[in-house]
Amino acid sequence: MRVLSISTLFPSPARPGFGLFVARQSQALAKRGDVEMVVVHPIAVAPQPFDRLINDPAERNLPPQTHDWGVEVHYPRYTWLPRIGPRWNPGLIARAVLPLAQRLHAERPFDLVDAQFFYPDGPAAARIAETLGLPLSIKARGSDIHLWGGRGFARKAMLAAAGQAAGLLSVSAALKADMAALGMAADKIAVHYTGLDHARFHPLPRAETRASLVASTGLAIPADAPLLIGVGNLISLKGHDIAIAALAHLPRAHLAIAGGGPLHDALVRQAADLGLADRVHVLGSLKPDAMARWLSAADVFVLPSEREGLANAWIEALACGTPLVISDVGGAREVVADTSAGRLAARDAQSIAAAVREVLADGKSQAEVAANAARFSWDANAAQLAAHYRRIARA
Repeated sequence: MRVLSISTLFPSPARPGFGLFVARQSQALAKRGDVEMVVVHPIAVAPQPFDRLINDPAERNLPPQTHDWGVEVHYPRYTWLPRIGPRWNPGLIARAVLPLAQRLHAERPFDLVDAQFFYPDGPAAARIAETLGLPLSIKARGSDIHLWGGRGFARKAMLAAAGQAAGLLSVSAALKADMAALGMAADKIAVHYTGLDHARFHPLPRAETRASLVASTGLAIPADAPLLIGVGNLISLKGHDIAIAALAHLPRAHLAIAGGGPLHDALVRQAADLGLADRVHVLGSLKPDAMARWLSAADVFVLPSEREGLANAWIEALACGTPLVISDVGGAREVVADTSAGRLAARDAQSIAAAVREVLADGKSQAEVAANAARFSWDANAAQLAAHYRRIARA
């Protein structure tokens, strides 16, 4: 099979850490050998006079094509319009991608068109699939439904694309229910859980790993202090500020935050204002191997998100033997099925702190916690995706 995948979430030479979960899924699918995926990752470019303020110079210089993650990746540019961009993005993406899609299809025909995110990818992919006369698949990941589904113009476009699609995917059963409540046909939606690289994310001896990280980074984290870790972009919906506030109710505990984003300075200031500067460590973006070490070194993973589908970071933390304290959003209940995986907590500092204390008191072994991630793998993810594509192509 040959699949044309439209994805605004995908790593590029300019942003190698962006959309890694889509890249890992594509890589696992490519390794199977029965599906050839060609990824089109549209790059937003603002027109003058906004280009120098908005456009990333590294993205302006991207090559038109790479072969990363074992798949062919194209980087067409589309015009992004400040303020009014979200409404027009699907059409602008489709207009930019369609000539490329038609050329690639003429050279070697595709069997279907796939969208890796519901908005703006889904409506854009729908126009391309209709023009090429191909079946369509769209995957929902969380914010695309919860954020864009609340905006009338986006909801209308998403429902139209869902109606055209031969099949839909959701990262959790909870998100599937939200999609159906939005008006999408439930019988079209299959739950497609994230994968996991077990060779990278597995329990490492906690004390030794922490000692090694402290020695290499110079951070002042006492060996006997509880260590919490949060992983996610430094944006408001991830709730890192709530995790920092919770630290005020957890004497001696330290918090490491892994991720990059616009709230970096605000989080550092918050920690200082609360007198917690010596107990909050903002690590920046980490490479996967470093992430696995920090997850193994931590006692508890804390992420009080406002919304999620089913976060890859949850599964990676569990696989490293680190229990979760997360908010009851998206597929959280499908992951935290019992106390061996952690706790669900309200999005306030005292509730988060109380849940952390419970998890620390449980004293579950890393092996007990890691067992919760055994069912997740990129091989299983790719096998299910290949079967989904085959069903659609035959429809």
